[in-house]
Amino acid sequence: QVQLVESGGGLVQAGGSLRLSCAASGSIFSINAMGWYRQAPGKQRELVATITSGGSTNYGDSVKGRFTISRDNAKNTVYLQMNSLKPEDTAVYYCNADFYDFGLGQVGDYWGQGTQVTVSS
Repeated sequence: QVQLVESGGGLVQAGGSLRLSCAASGSIFSINAMGWYRQAPGKQRELVATITSGGSTNYGDSVKGRFTISRDNAKNTVYLQMNSLKPEDTAVYYCNADFYDFGLGQVGDYWGQGTQVTVSS
């Protein structure tokens, strides 16, 4: 079974920083990109950032210049460094990735359970 587990969320003051981690486990091979999405109360889920195995990145407009996504391919782990946090960054952050599962012999789209980020003003 493939699992994605996020960590690193919490409560922080505006202007502060947090570093999120998402570790994937299982007999898997990563395909396409790994990424982060977020969903705030009353709002739709939105793209935060994605990164390919080769290191190409893509960021949502609202976080450009403040957030940095990175990954450790050997550990199947993706990170999100969040700086200059704003109250509007408050949301549940979800890790997402596509994997080929050697056990199941198929590709799947996987999501973590989410980690809460709360930024106070």
